[in-house]
Amino acid sequence: MTYKAEKIVPYSSDENKGVQVERMFDSIAENYDSLNHTMSIGIDRSWRKKGISMLKKLKPEKILDIATGTGDLAIDAYKILKPDSILGIDISEGMMDIGRKKVEERGLSKYIFFDKQDCMALELEDNSFDAAMVAFGVRNFEDLDKGLREILRVLKPGGQLMILELTTPEYFPMKQGHWLYTRIFIPSIGRFISKDKAAYSYLPKSIGAFIQGKDMVNTLLKNSFKEAYHKTYTLGACTMYLATK
Repeated sequence: MTYKAEKIVPYSSDENKGVQVERMFDSIAENYDSLNHTMSIGIDRSWRKKGISMLKKLKPEKILDIATGTGDLAIDAYKILKPDSILGIDISEGMMDIGRKKVEERGLSKYIFFDKQDCMALELEDNSFDAAMVAFGVRNFEDLDKGLREILRVLKPGGQLMILELTTPEYFPMKQGHWLYTRIFIPSIGRFISKDKAAYSYLPKSIGAFIQGKDMVNTLLKNSFKEAYHKTYTLGACTMYLATK
């Protein structure tokens, strides 16, 4: 099945979505953290901590952080969960290079590692992680079903997947405010600060096109996850999904 968000790409080119997303994040890596925190007014930090806390009962020893970007989720996960190791994977070396520096500065290089991997074809063993997590990255998957099946494959039986994703609020006035925020504020700030103007037009479009709520839960169940459910934060601006292998 092809989802609407899979057709949304950063650039007008014949390259597949994965290649375009990699190029986009490499181009904005230097300014990504400051832009991200500015545009979310810092609320993204609390979303990450809330999502990570959903894995506390599992007490995971080995965690896979997919679409790790600059490593914020991995760093927070180590602080909160204290696992033996976290592997952060991404298709953008530019983003991970910043993540490696942040991890080294915090003295966490023995616990958090980075590797360039494509979630569509993970070069990882079956049943090898206690937990997997994705923050604001599943809407960038070239093939959502394929990516979810790959995550399921590398999770141990009973392992859990925690997803955080930006979503569109359903009710007035947050719905209308969110539209103005994503369609006007984000592209304007992005164009002002970033050298890649297309990136910050793509991001709000991908949010609006991505499935959310019950539809995402049903997609997780369709791809053989169990006990899937969702929880919204900040009146629906962000949604957390938790599912078990």
